[in-house]
Amino acid sequence: MLTIFLHLGKFQPAQVGNFQPAETGEFSTGTDSNLMAQAKTQKTVRVDPVKVDSKHYSVEFENDQVRVLRIKYGAHDKSVMHGHPNGVAVFLTDAHFKFTLPDGKTEEPKSKAGEIMWLEGGEHLPENLSGKAFEAILVELKR
Repeated sequence: MLTIFLHLGKFQPAQVGNFQPAETGEFSTGTDSNLMAQAKTQKTVRVDPVKVDSKHYSVEFENDQVRVLRIKYGAHDKSVMHGHPNGVAVFLTDAHFKFTLPDGKTEEPKSKAGEIMWLEGGEHLPENLSGKAFEAILVELKR
């Protein structure tokens, strides 16, 4: 889950990418005492990556509680600015990305294949800095 977990700061295994969450958008989010007891209240995010970048993002599963995305980037591929709600990422390959945030700041997280990370929702513009293809599964929480 890329994003992929956000509040401006350094990337850490338990908190990937600290992005400033947007206040308006397509994902309706909030807190759910059962699912989000340990998570912060989600903000809504503006741009759905599946709608604006279907080359890199596809929906594998969706119900009223989660949306599961498959994320695939070729070597050195770049996306467009988009956002994600809170979620969990499962990295299927190693990753080295550059995330440009809405305020222009950048972060360059690295992840290893097999890592699983909590990600706080927010917006970013991802770019694969690696010379290899990247793949991950992102479980986006709707509540």
